[in-house]
This record gives sequence, C-alpha cells and structure tokens, in this order.
Amino acid sequence: MGKSQTVEEFLSALSHRRIDDIRALRRILLGVDPGVSERIKWNAPSFCWAGDDRITMRLHPGDRLELILHRGVKTKDASTFRFVDPTGRIEWAAPDRGVVRINDPEADIEELVALAKAWFAATA
Repeated sequence: MGKSQTVEEFLSALSHRRIDDIRALRRILLGVDPGVSERIKWNAPSFCWAGDDRITMRLHPGDRLELILHRGVKTKDASTFRFVDPTGRIEWAAPDRGVVRINDPEADIEELVALAKAWFAATA
C-alpha cells in the first residue's frame, strides 16, 4: 500500500490558475472550527466533520472553483433532510447535495464561514 498524499503535498504539485484562491479557501475552511480535518477526495481537498467528508472542492480546469456540500461518503435518506442556506448561494444538485461557486474567497470569508458552520451543524 502506498503512502497517502497529504493535502499540502497535493497542492504543492497542483498546477491550477486559481491556486492562490484554493489555498485561501483551504485556510478559511480549516479555520471554521478546530474539529475540521482534511484529506484528498475526488482528486481535490475535502473537509471533514466528525471524521466524515462534508465539503469537497471541485477544481475545474481553467478559472472555475466550487465547493460541493454533501453528507458524506455513504448515501443517506434525504427525505427528512432540511437546510436553510444562510447565504442564498447554494445551487442544489439534490435535496442534500449543493454546489457553491467561488469567486473571491477572501472577499467572501464571512459568508463562507457562516455557510460551512451551518452545513457542518446540519449534517452532524
């Protein structure tokens, strides 16, 4: 079994036009709460709450950078799941899976922190 790649190793090797925004977004999400951890999932940084993936970056070629908000690795019944988006920025791909396009993480820091805190709380 090979050594798992850390997020820092992944980012050091990543060639992406928005690497500075990716690094800023990583700092923001890790700073939301001391309980947030990270790993690589879907070939991108993923942020875990209580050991389960909850927010994963989507790194498109070019200028696109998105966050995928989800409820973990395993499919869960979404019939009773409700989330009130405090930012109004989520585009819902499913009742419990949303996409947030990132323009300027530093300018949107307060909004991104509020969104991440609310998502972690709702999916705990």
